[in-house]
Amino acid sequence: MGMSLGVKSKQKPKRKAVMTSPPPAWEVPPVRIPASAFTHAGFRAWATSDEFPEKLRASFINQEVIIDMSPEELETHNKVKTKVISVLDSFNERLDLGELFSDRTLVSNRAAGLSTEPDGTFVTWSSFEAGRVRLVQRKDRPGQYVELEGTPDWVLEVVSRSTVQKDTVSLRESYHRAGIPEYWLIDAQYAEVSFRILRRRRDRYVAVAPRDGWHRSPIFGRSFRLDRRKNRMGRWTYSLEIAPA
Repeated sequence: MGMSLGVKSKQKPKRKAVMTSPPPAWEVPPVRIPASAFTHAGFRAWATSDEFPEKLRASFINQEVIIDMSPEELETHNKVKTKVISVLDSFNERLDLGELFSDRTLVSNRAAGLSTEPDGTFVTWSSFEAGRVRLVQRKDRPGQYVELEGTPDWVLEVVSRSTVQKDTVSLRESYHRAGIPEYWLIDAQYAEVSFRILRRRRDRYVAVAPRDGWHRSPIFGRSFRLDRRKNRMGRWTYSLEIAPA
């Protein structure tokens, strides 16, 4: 079960709640959104402050504050995300291409008016060195960071029941406006796993055409294949394979 709350950014914001499933039986603590958070700059200040609830997932997309209050599904979301990040982390450790960040990393882009927490984010060393991305240091806490600002090279989203519209439409458009070259979009909710590597073109993202089940990633310079099988408990085990160079 889950709930997403979308709030448009206006001078006098009108709050609306969009239920993506029936109201949960358990009681959800109230979420207090400060008035200042209805601008992009204000949202970033709130999201990186000590007042921001630790377990809250919130995004600023298309002038709207979106709160995701859904618990994370284990079989079709958590396991997928964990496998992709773990494989890419080992791959990046061998080749030393840049820095990989898992979920709960706030990514902000001023030009796109975007702040969100992808399921995974990757920044090449060249992007850091060219100033396309920078780590934003926390106030009064040297060496601590909770936000990336700029244009990362790669982002990952694993679709869940409450984030279909957000991941496949809103974020797809916003990531494109932010200039992010590669977007991995995975949906494992159904009988067949949908694994798409989206490459940025001038006006939209275009899915890389797979060859014999392999999807080519320009950013990582390899082809990937995502599969799953049932384990001894009858639950899913995922594998992300990397084709030889």
